[in-house]
Amino acid sequence: MGEETTVAPAGLGAQAAELLSELIRLDTVNPPGNEEPAQELLASRLTDAGFECSLLAAEPGRPNLVARLPGEVEGETLCLLGHVDTVPADASEWSFDPWSGEIVDGEIRGRGAQDMKGQVAAEVAAVTELARDGWRPARGELKLVATADEEKGAAIGAAWLCAQHPDAVRADLVVNEGGGYAFELGERRFYSLAVGEKGVSRFVLRARGTAGHASIPGLGENALLRLAPALARLGEQPPLEPSPVGVEFLSTLLDEDLGDADPRALEGAVERLRSLSPKLVELLAEPMLRVTLVPTRIRASEKANVIPSKAEVLVDCRVPPGGGADQARARAEVVLGPLADGLEIEFMKETVGNRSPFESPLADAIAAWLAEADPGASLVPVVMPGFSDSHWFRKAFDAATVYGFCPQRTLGLFEAQLLVHGADERAAVADLELAAGFYFDLCRRVLQ
Repeated sequence: MGEETTVAPAGLGAQAAELLSELIRLDTVNPPGNEEPAQELLASRLTDAGFECSLLAAEPGRPNLVARLPGEVEGETLCLLGHVDTVPADASEWSFDPWSGEIVDGEIRGRGAQDMKGQVAAEVAAVTELARDGWRPARGELKLVATADEEKGAAIGAAWLCAQHPDAVRADLVVNEGGGYAFELGERRFYSLAVGEKGVSRFVLRARGTAGHASIPGLGENALLRLAPALARLGEQPPLEPSPVGVEFLSTLLDEDLGDADPRALEGAVERLRSLSPKLVELLAEPMLRVTLVPTRIRASEKANVIPSKAEVLVDCRVPPGGGADQARARAEVVLGPLADGLEIEFMKETVGNRSPFESPLADAIAAWLAEADPGASLVPVVMPGFSDSHWFRKAFDAATVYGFCPQRTLGLFEAQLLVHGADERAAVADLELAAGFYFDLCRRVLQ
């Protein structure tokens, strides 16, 4: 990867902001999705700039967009990835119309501004500006992939694309969502680089008893009451445990070498970070360094006057990359203690998390841009506690390096996290300008 770069043109941020406004006004709440109008808008912009565009759909009205800009000679493929569907929005909880797309006081308002139409708009603005000016990769190929259905599991989005159309979306280097949020610790500024996602190992925790009429409590054995102590235990979380990314994260922020840290040393490091920034521990450090167990749904008697013979709770369990149901079960048994012997654990379909290495030429290219855009700032690796389309690209293309990175500083980590899936979602025009400039620069660095 080369080192020469060209400063992004003035007005690129305004182009991204205008496109984001248009995307927000196209309601793509999933379900039902209805992503087609948004994909057609993007395809039109990209085609006019010189991209070869395809709309690939597993279901009518819900296509995925694949745009290609081939280079002069063979080389690596860089893919800028994003999704255009959003979660719902309850307008009664917002102070403005969730689908207005208005630009007020330097912010674009509406559902999807953060997750993740803002990033898609910045990506498209950057690559169309490059292509319209006649730029083409000197080697390799540039792809832009905008998916459907990410918010509901990607069954007709990225997962389907990677399984049914792998050649269309195959890439060596992928940049997606999940990282790039700025935060400060002391006098230093960091930008997160999402190198992986935790896996999902949801399970049902079940207690059994004996049914009876609710008017005579002594006639039955209430399964719900047997389950209650376990619910209380789930308020605790398993112990911290070392993970490569979590240890690197702590080492970078604390400026300490924690490479051989045992669980006790890890606990001490987390407490030192907590004393500096409790929010960083809550949002990033602890989720990365443990299996998390969160009860989300409970079910017992179907009738108001029947003592339940069965009671169960659904536990949303997230496991660090590479771990699965066995690790989840072991950590659940630690938390439940002796209660585990009298309960049943039934796992649902699991997805094992994955990650890319933090050290790579792509990370070097991102760091080089950052050194120019925000001198003195540093990259720090993170694993997303949630899930993204990055997982499917790593799973399908073993050799691919897949990161989440969309830089934003005006609305940094702590502000943005409250807006993702929340009320009054919005993005700063200044952050769109920063992000569009990054994608403009990255394409030239990687594909020249």
